[in-house]
Amino acid sequence: MSTSSLSTVDGTDRLCVSERAQSVPSPVLHLRQLPADVSEQEVIALALPFGRVSKLLSLKAKNQAFLEMASEEAAVTMVNYYTSAPPTIRNQPIFIQYSTHRELKTDNLTNQRAALQAISAAAVHSGNMASGGEGRGLAHGQSPVLRIIVENLFYPVTLEVLQQIFSKFGSVLKIITFTRNNQFQALLQFSDTVHAHHAKASLDGQNIYNGCCTLRIDFSKLSALNVKYNNDKSRDFTRADLPSGELDPAAAFGVPLPPYGAAAFQPTFHQHTGLSLSVPGPLLSPPRVSLQVAPPAGHSVLLVSNLNPESVSPHSLFILFGVYGDVQRVKILFNKKENALVQMSDDTQAQLAMSHLNGQRLHGNVIRVMLSKHPVVQLPRGGAGQEEQTLTRDFSGSALHRFKKPGSKNFNNIFPPSATLHLSNIPSSVSEEVLKDLFSSGGFTVKAFKFFQKDRKMALMQLASVEEAIEALIALHDHQLDHNQHLRVSFSKSTI
Repeated sequence: MSTSSLSTVDGTDRLCVSERAQSVPSPVLHLRQLPADVSEQEVIALALPFGRVSKLLSLKAKNQAFLEMASEEAAVTMVNYYTSAPPTIRNQPIFIQYSTHRELKTDNLTNQRAALQAISAAAVHSGNMASGGEGRGLAHGQSPVLRIIVENLFYPVTLEVLQQIFSKFGSVLKIITFTRNNQFQALLQFSDTVHAHHAKASLDGQNIYNGCCTLRIDFSKLSALNVKYNNDKSRDFTRADLPSGELDPAAAFGVPLPPYGAAAFQPTFHQHTGLSLSVPGPLLSPPRVSLQVAPPAGHSVLLVSNLNPESVSPHSLFILFGVYGDVQRVKILFNKKENALVQMSDDTQAQLAMSHLNGQRLHGNVIRVMLSKHPVVQLPRGGAGQEEQTLTRDFSGSALHRFKKPGSKNFNNIFPPSATLHLSNIPSSVSEEVLKDLFSSGGFTVKAFKFFQKDRKMALMQLASVEEAIEALIALHDHQLDHNQHLRVSFSKSTI
């Protein structure tokens, strides 16, 4: 069965016409400007490095196609990669975006699955996805060996950490780590080139930990690695019989080890991110793995989508995003009020906000936060209407900026949204009951409360959920408690 003959239940033409530029992720992707005689094999070759294609709809008369990936995560990875490296088929640029549809409804699904399996196998067999192949999915001569450079090495990175991160994309056979030009580097060999391409597409430019340890990944000229020793510096996962050899433990990290040694860093899996590191003692707070794409230098504007247009306001976004940086401007789009642009002070703050707020629930909606192509948020022109004027706010001179003072303690207290809030600047005249009543009267459920023993100006308050804590922070941060003191609210890493 030819997949080009597939049709949607609600009609091919309506499906195509209804498609617009989408920022809300979907497992269904819309491909445009395909060559007139493009084959299904060529279309699938673009997607195979990122995951399995479960459904395909070709609209050859319109030079378009729809792909449904097996997971939304695979679709997001594919769009993110091709946004920075636009794909081509026969030297013709292809445009890829999320579809408004969450799934493709196709005729005779059983026959289509068989056809897709045959086409996928043909794509791999023909060399499109193989090392040294001349296909359009991978460049000629790509290797299963990746060369990895870790920039901004603030926390130690171990061979085990690399293995855990990269093994999510396929079987890791060998790793060699070393320090060159004062940079921690590694060579990592996958079992095949498809896995190496998928890992590079997903991880290049991302941070292992928030704000640091940035991965720079390229294909190595080597086709295989020769590992002589199994130790903290090199490992052949297919050879348990190799000797350990002599090793200076610090060399495996690229930075001096803390006094308690390498054994103190024990990788553990995190239920949300898949990986985190537990770091003992007060020397370092536990780093949290950030698999968010690091923004290019100078990109400080974020696109926030899937907002609740009935509840969102420039002020609420200013307060929420202000937890992670000093918000300069906010614009809610006049013709699409579920989308907004938020301009932070710099790209580092934009990365922090994106890392912590993407996927959080705000006013009942799961919001998406990604980098915008706009370098700045433009203020309305003089002829703009009153409503458009109120949808854009300039906060550049706000007294509520948390990070304008160099060396502020706020830089050390940036945490992801949690159900427990940290309250500060509490006057001595304000009691526990007054604070509980303040939150309860706002419709929030107070589960627990505790003043700090050594400093009664601060307290912890636990609410019913993370979503409720986000709403409470927006509503009550800077709330006036007496004639000259205002409540300060932030997220806490602690629980009561």
